[in-house]
Amino acid sequence: MEDKPTSTQVNLNTLNNVLNEFLVYLKSEELWSFIIRASVEILLILIISFLVVKIGNKLIEKFFKVHMRTPLRYSERRQRTILKLLQNVLAYLVYLSAIFAILSSLNIQVAGLLAGAGIASVAVAFGAQSLVKDFITGFFIVFEDQFGVGDYIKLNGAEGTVEEIGLRTTKIKGASGEQHIIPNGSIGAIINYSVNDTSTYIDFVVPTTVDITEVEKKVEKYLNPLVEQYEELTRTPLLMGVQNFTPDAVTLRIKIETTSMQHSKMARIIRRDLMELLEQYGVKVD
Repeated sequence: MEDKPTSTQVNLNTLNNVLNEFLVYLKSEELWSFIIRASVEILLILIISFLVVKIGNKLIEKFFKVHMRTPLRYSERRQRTILKLLQNVLAYLVYLSAIFAILSSLNIQVAGLLAGAGIASVAVAFGAQSLVKDFITGFFIVFEDQFGVGDYIKLNGAEGTVEEIGLRTTKIKGASGEQHIIPNGSIGAIINYSVNDTSTYIDFVVPTTVDITEVEKKVEKYLNPLVEQYEELTRTPLLMGVQNFTPDAVTLRIKIETTSMQHSKMARIIRRDLMELLEQYGVKVD
């Protein structure tokens, strides 16, 4: 009477058969032709996608350079913002198409995936809400021109120069070089320092032993031609007169108005010139 094979032997035989079939499949011409074909297609897709984005970005930049020279044009600030956004949209569309093309090269049915995504959409709807909110907020930021690339702004605790406004995020470069990446959907109150002209005050102290009227005349003579020398100034700096005094010193104040965010630069220039000017007349400025 023959012995019946045990379950362990059956399992080992099954495993051995599966392993043999797998090894045969690995050596098959069909598998390697598929791998080679798919690899070439994927490489071509990646190269073409990279070139399309690169060339598309150049064409968008060229279009905006030509558009800036026409009589009807937006401000340069708005042009930079729309340019960056269009380049962002182009990259999203091209790389998304590349992903679908790669899946097709791997014989993965994209239509089936999309159908499955439709069925599963209810499950991910709540997770997608923030993404949709980011897109909508980003669109209205650009549409309403709330701020643009190159603007100096403050929002959500971050302060600095806007480097990029994308579909999902806004990138801000801080004064120390740090980069803040903020989801558009989380943006709240915005302070934009670059929309209007800015102004500041310059105080300087002279001793009470000098003739204050004479000092004011010299300072006004220096201030009057500055608006023609510096394009950053929007009007002639105003000497407002005595701001404060003590038994030993008098504080004089100057008001300057400049183009956006140029007040600090002009204040430094005027302080330096004031020190040199008054020291020529023997007046020590504090």
